[in-house]
Order: sequence, then C-alpha cells, then structure tokens
Amino acid sequence: MSAPAPAPAYKIGIVKQVLSGDTVVIRKQPQGGPPPEKVIALSGITAPKLARQRTANNDTETKDEPFAWEAREFLRKKLVGKEVIFTAEKPANSANREYGVVWAGKNPSKDENVTEALLAEGLVKVREGARNIPQLKKLVEIEETAKSQGKGIWSTDADKHVRDIKWSIENLKAFVNKYNGKPVKAIIEYVRDGSTVRLCLLPEYTPITLMLSGIRCPAVRQDGESEPYAEEARFFLESRLLQKDVEVVLESVNNNNIVGTILHPQGNIAEALLRQGFAKCVMKSGASTLRAAESAAKEAKLRIWINYVSNAPIIPAKDKEFTATVLEVVNGDALVVKTHSNVQKKIFLASVRPPREKSNADDDNKPIPRPKGFRPLYDIPWMYEAREFLRKKLVGKKVNVTVDYIQPAKDNFPEKTCCTVVSGGTNIAEALVTKGLATVKYRNDNDQRSSQYDKLLEAELKAVKAAVGIHNKKEVPTHRVQDTSGDPTKAKKFFPFLKRAQKTEATVEFVASGSRMRLYIPKESVLVTFLLAGINCPRGARPAIGGGPKQNAEPFGEEALQFTKEKCLQHDVLVSIEEIDKAGNFIGWLWVDNENLSVSLVEHGLASAHHTAETSEFARAIKTAEENAIKKRIGVWKDYVEEEKEVEKERNATVQDRTLKYDRVVITEVTPEGHFYAQNVDLGVKLESLMETIHTEFRNSHPLPGSYAPRKGAICAARFTADDQWYRAKIEKITDNRQVQVVYIDYGNRETLDITRLAALPVGTEHDSPFATEYVLCCVKFPSDPDDRAEAVTSFYNDVVGKRLLLNVEIRGSPAAVTLVDPNTNIDLGKNLIKDGLVLVEQVRDSRLATLMAEYRAAQEHAKSSRLNLWRHGDITEDDAVEFGVRR
Repeated sequence: MSAPAPAPAYKIGIVKQVLSGDTVVIRKQPQGGPPPEKVIALSGITAPKLARQRTANNDTETKDEPFAWEAREFLRKKLVGKEVIFTAEKPANSANREYGVVWAGKNPSKDENVTEALLAEGLVKVREGARNIPQLKKLVEIEETAKSQGKGIWSTDADKHVRDIKWSIENLKAFVNKYNGKPVKAIIEYVRDGSTVRLCLLPEYTPITLMLSGIRCPAVRQDGESEPYAEEARFFLESRLLQKDVEVVLESVNNNNIVGTILHPQGNIAEALLRQGFAKCVMKSGASTLRAAESAAKEAKLRIWINYVSNAPIIPAKDKEFTATVLEVVNGDALVVKTHSNVQKKIFLASVRPPREKSNADDDNKPIPRPKGFRPLYDIPWMYEAREFLRKKLVGKKVNVTVDYIQPAKDNFPEKTCCTVVSGGTNIAEALVTKGLATVKYRNDNDQRSSQYDKLLEAELKAVKAAVGIHNKKEVPTHRVQDTSGDPTKAKKFFPFLKRAQKTEATVEFVASGSRMRLYIPKESVLVTFLLAGINCPRGARPAIGGGPKQNAEPFGEEALQFTKEKCLQHDVLVSIEEIDKAGNFIGWLWVDNENLSVSLVEHGLASAHHTAETSEFARAIKTAEENAIKKRIGVWKDYVEEEKEVEKERNATVQDRTLKYDRVVITEVTPEGHFYAQNVDLGVKLESLMETIHTEFRNSHPLPGSYAPRKGAICAARFTADDQWYRAKIEKITDNRQVQVVYIDYGNRETLDITRLAALPVGTEHDSPFATEYVLCCVKFPSDPDDRAEAVTSFYNDVVGKRLLLNVEIRGSPAAVTLVDPNTNIDLGKNLIKDGLVLVEQVRDSRLATLMAEYRAAQEHAKSSRLNLWRHGDITEDDAVEFGVRR
C-alpha cells in the first residue's frame, strides 16, 4: 500500500497578467519596490495557442487557434488584479516556469478551481499524457461533460472563433484621424515603461504602441541600466492598468508611435504618475491639471524631484500685483507703464514671443546683414499689426499687472519683468496669441512661465487651426513706409499734399522734446518730423552724439518732454501742417482728443508763446494760457518775479563804463566759423618792409624744391598759390602724401601745399610777431545750421574784407571778442548782422556791456518781428536728434 500524497503547499499572490488560457503571472505584495513574480502554468491542461506576430526573432506569423482568445479572456476577467491562492511546483527541466493549480479566492476548499472552470467551458483540453493519471480523473470527467455539451473548442463552429488581427497600420495619421478623438475600447497588453504601453484596440483587435500624452517617465532599458525610478514607474502603471479594460483617445502621431490618453473610471493615470513624482509633464497645451500635479510632486520633492530646486524667483507680495497706466507699447511684447506712485516701468508679456524676423543666412551659414534702412516695426511681418493691436487697446488705459517671473540679465540683455496684463477683464497676451500676433514660449525645464500659461497654449492652438496672423503663410502683410526725416528733398515732395489736407490723421511714434516729435501718417504711408507751431519749448537732455559732449536739459525741458509723451505718444492725433523748414521738418498744430497741444504746453508753464502765434487763429488762446501760467508762477514762469527784481537791480546798480579804444584795422580773412583776422593799419609800413625783404631774398636766391624738412608748428616760408610769392606761414598739419596745411600768419588765410613749395625763412625775418590777429564778434552767435551759417559768413565777408574799420576789444581772450564799426557810416557791423536776421545775440553776463546787449536785443527783436532770414519760419531752434536722421 503506497503512502498518501503530501498535502499541497498553498501560496497567496496577486494575478498580474494572463499570458494565455493556461498560463498566468502571479506577484507578491510590493514592499519598497516592484515585487518578485512567478509564471504559473496550470497543471494537466493545455489551452489553444494565441496568434504570434512576425518579429526579428520569429520569422513565422501564426493565427489564433480556435477559442484561444476566449480562453485568455476568461482567465483575464476572472483573475487579473485579484488575490488568489495557488500551488506551484518547478520541474527540474524548467527555467522559470512553474506548474500548479489556481483558485479564484483564498480558500481552496470553497473557491473556484480555475482549471476545472476552463474545462467546464470547453476552453482547454486535458493534456494527452495526463489523461491516465488517477489524480486528474476529475479533470477528464469535466472535459467529457463539456465535450458532450459541445462547448467551446468542442463546438461545431469552433473555426469561427479566430481573430482577424491587423498587425500593422500603413498610415498612422489617417488611422488616428479615423477615430476623430472619440474613445476607443482597449486592453493594456504590455507596459514598456511608465508612459509607454502596448495595447489591443477592440473590437478590431488592432495592436498599437501608445505613448501617454503630456508626460514622460524614466526609461526602462533592457540592455543597460534603467533611469532612476524607471522600474517603480512601470510597476505603478502595471499594477493599475495592465490587462484592464480601458478606453483610449488617440490624439496624434510621434515618431511612428501613437500619442493618446488612457481613460479609466478611477482617473487619469498620467496625472497620477505626475502626482507621485514618477513623470515629468511635457505637454504644451491643455495640461493645467497635469502641470498642477507635477507642481505638487515638485513641492513635496517626490522621487524624480528629490533634488528639485525651483529656478523661479521669489517676488515680494507687495510687488506681485499692481495697477498702472500704459504709456507706450514697445514692439509686440513689451509695455512702458506708470504706476500710481508715478514710477515708470518697462514690463514684458509673460511667456509670449512677438513676430520674429526671418533668419537669413548665406551658404556658409553666416547671418546676412539687414538691408540699409531696415525698420523692424514695419519690415518684420506682423510686427506692426501686433504693435497696433496693443497700442489701440492699451495706450492711455489702466491695466492690472501680475508679475509672473523675472528673467535675469543674460548676454548683454537686461533683466526682464514678465507679467500677465489684464485690461477690461481680457488677458492681453491671450488675446494677442488668439489673433496670431504672437507665439507662446515653451521650455519644459523652466518654471518661469505665465500664470495663465495653459490658456495661452489653448489660444495658440486655436490660432494655428484657424491659420490667422503669423500662422497664415499665404497672406503676409507688407508696409512700404517712406521716411522724410533728414531728407529735405523728400519732405518737400509731401509738403503740398499735407498742407492742402488741412487736418490729417496721424500717430505719434516718437517724442524727442516737448515740441518735437515723429509722426506716422497712414494716408500717405510716410514718417515725418513734426514741430509744434506758435511756442518756444525748453529742450530736454541729449546724449553725446558723434563724439560731441552731452547736452544738459534746459529748465523744465524734461518736464515738457514727459508732458508731451504722456499726452500723445502712440496716440492717434490730428495735425494741421502750415510750414516746412530747411531741414525738412514740418511745422504745424496738433490736437489730441480735441486738445491743442501747443496751448496745453503754454497753459502748464512748459512753453512760452512765440511771436509767430500772433498771426494764427490760436493767438488769443495761447496768449490767455500764457497769462494764466504767469499768474500761477508755474513751469518756466516759476521764478518770473525774481527775474524782474534782478533786472531792476541791474538797472539801479552803478554801471561801469564800457571802455572805447578803437584801433584802425584792415580785415584780411573771414573763416567759415565767422572768426576773422585783422591787421593794424599803424603797422602797415613795417609789414610792407618785411614782405619786401622776403621777396627780394627769394628772387636772388631760389631755394632747392623739397630740401626743407617740414615740422608741425614750425614757422617757415610758403609760396602762395594765387601769386607765386613767398610769405611767412605756420605749419598746422602734415599728411602722408607730402601735403602740408599752413596758415599765413601775417594775413590769416589757409591753404594746403605740396612740400616742395616750402622753404626756410631768410635770416632775421622769422622773429617779428604775426601781423594778422584772430578775433570774434562780441555778443554775436553765428547759426549752427550749415546753410544759414554760410549765408551769414558770406554777408559778413562782403561787409568787412579789405576795408579799413575801427576795432574795439570788448572781452580779452583767445581769440578776443570785439566790435567793428565802419568809420564812414558809424554802423556797428555786428549789430547790423543781427538786425538783418543773419545771426543771433549771444548772451554775455558783463555789466559793462549792458547797454551794448540792450541794443543788440532790440536789433534781434526787429529781425524777429520782420521775420527776416533766420526768423522767417518762427522757431529756428534746431534739433540734432539721431532718431530723426539729421546726422545720417
């Protein structure tokens, strides 16, 4: 009599996966990581084989055996994810497979034996070699019953229970589009890593690889070391979804993989992976919940974020939100705003990028320089439209600003304060992106992004689908804008049209000073420099230009500049153009919101009335405004009373007499700057004697050409080109091509000579002092405009050169400042130039010259009232701002 069989060793585990109708994978409960698992083949039975796809290791493609799928599904639905009790025995010839019995529960005496359940449904067979084993007699009886009932594989139509599997998809994009975003039933068959699965789409049994939309988990590598937390992420997904019934939404195709979302009654698995720190969010749009889950994991420093440190700056609560007024739009993504405390700030719209210039490179991939006259606002497609959208919506309006992040200075670019700007309940950046006038900056590894980032991404997606703005590649706007700044000829061509138009619509693009600005006139598609008529306005500070000195602001010049900026910069205005000056600047009147800007400046004490306003229709308004400003003692009139007292004090003070000691002189030369050289008539005989000595010496002894070695600053003899005679000269400059610039010290004229026309002076002629002395006219300022200055110098030259005049030194210096009087008419020649409007009075603070200054001022007022020469256009003050192209 044989010994009784030992009692089986029962084990408990969780069914992870069903491989086929007779094989399952059972795992333990996890403890600190993915648990160990066993592959259990059900003892004594064999199930129909499932289809196999052709692979690199398998050249043969097979189909399902009848009822193979049904057998697998029977076990899957009954066991996957359930805790079961089982026995396991590993044969000596098996590598990793064990054989045993599985019960659908924890009690083998009460719960269902899945082997017997499969046989009863006719889904498996008893192994041929096991039919005669006494212990398996019951299994044979169950099989016979199923066979007699024609169940499963024993049915007459068993051949119909074979799947038609589509192993490959020719056009993945078309396949995804076929479902049109609708949920599709599926079974998760395999988990490659936490964010990539292999699944079977039902009811067509189409196997696909699906990448979870919006996340990326650490990679699991079969042939190397996996990334940290990769196995844990995979187990997290396996334990919840492997071989579970789900629905998926197919969204797009990426590198021959379909991207989509798995829908499960318990929630979005991608969100769960992010919240547990197993994944990173990589979705560009529609991912607010995913990003929130990722942020929670970052804050908790879970798993892959264990060493996470935020790169977002900490912004104090008091600076986080504020209300401001928009003063200016800079390009398509930046604003200049003024806070309630009158502080101006430049802010940028967070997470958006304005239209960009198309990158141009040559064959060597070197950037091609921009063409001459390139203007980004007009020449970069959609930049003007973006600027105009913001300008019309924001300039002059109050907005609510939320500071999202501060971008640190980098690569010569300054620090940027990036914000969400809301006006009238509208997120300006979102509106800009919706119209296709900006794109969204996307960097997955950067926490610095807009607080409304997901809405921006959704807006961009709509703009791309609608093909609007920069996403419309067919209709690209172009702007052919002409610029008259610094080009008088071009300006004169437009002047008749603009003057005839009376009131013209324009946009103020730039403000250089309180009364000077740059306008864009849409009707003519032209940029012009515009000067306000009827007023004198103090200048603001000017930076150093072309190596010249920095110009300080005149009193209240900065205040006038700021007033005009806030009133009209980037506003739509009306202008009436009346005149054009020599530099091509248009002069006229400007209205913003029906307010005459000239009158407003005068009213606020930031300008004074100019005499040209007297003949205009606005004379009364400007006069009244000036009188009111004087009464209030505001702006330029602040110290008006003190100035009157000072004048009275000067009148009552003891005035030191001006010394008059006239020398008889002959004017020999006038320089282009208005300086002049004079010879004393009383020294004429001595000069003639000296010249006779020099000429005689050179007639008798000709110098060898080129023998003289010139040296800068040396006194030598130079042969004057006009008469070929020798004169005393001083060397001022020596050039590389044997040319020498000299000044004839006894006459004051200059010329450039070849080195062969120089020689050493005869002995004894080099010691006499120069007979010509350089002077300037006292209290006289020649115009800075080249044309006006040339006209004044020519008139002065004609009045004085070669004539005997009386010269009085008023202020000693180098050169001395003098007055010139014609002895025949007793006319002061400097005063005469002022009276003719050819030069200006230069202020001199010297009580001795008070009477002279008064006469000169009266002469200037005469020129002004008569609108002579310099005063014919009224305000003759020039402006050398580079922005207006004067120095091009």
